[in-house]
Amino acid sequence: MKNLTVGDVMTTAVLTARPAMPLKEAARVLHDRHISALPVLDEDDRLVGIVSERDVLLAQSAPIPRDAHWWEAPARRDELRRRSGDTVGHVMTTKVVTTVADVPLARAARLMNRHGVKRLPVLDEAGRRLVGVVSRTDLLRAFLRSDDDIRADVRGEVLVHLLWQDPTAVEVEVVDGVVSLTGELGERSTAEAAERLVRRLDGVVDVVSHLTWRIDDGGLARRR
Repeated sequence: MKNLTVGDVMTTAVLTARPAMPLKEAARVLHDRHISALPVLDEDDRLVGIVSERDVLLAQSAPIPRDAHWWEAPARRDELRRRSGDTVGHVMTTKVVTTVADVPLARAARLMNRHGVKRLPVLDEAGRRLVGVVSRTDLLRAFLRSDDDIRADVRGEVLVHLLWQDPTAVEVEVVDGVVSLTGELGERSTAEAAERLVRRLDGVVDVVSHLTWRIDDGGLARRR
């Protein structure tokens, strides 16, 4: 059963910036292209940071404190650097949370939530080159699948290919992503497995199982 990955939904035509790009130019690109951030690449095309609308606005709106000194704590110096520069390299965020193309969408969503970010630069398998960007909007595509597509996966992927069951033995109803399963299968463990596998399908919001079985083999717990 193949779930959608970051590579399936990411944007590959990515606009990027260089550290030497003037802030005004970066602001113009963000505004004209209706995007909220730009990955920043060095001269070897390696990801070195990300500059967002917030970074640009902070630099433009926050005055430099008069009590700023070189011996300030690292976090404080970083803040002052970002508030005093006039290029992307001065204001960009350098600690960038990234991912790779084969990561499942659910894991990417958890990563975004954990770090409080709206987008993730996608690197190649070597972790060096930028191959795309995935945003929260991209992740939502997994939940916008039609009920008909979900129903087809329940029958074809779960019942036939994974469980080797007769799909006509189970009535599958899908309404707004909620899957209802009704019918009789051979074993209790198969019925439990069907419910669990359906829950893992992209776009499934919930599963209501009315499945029964002819043989109570103790279920999945006993098989373990």
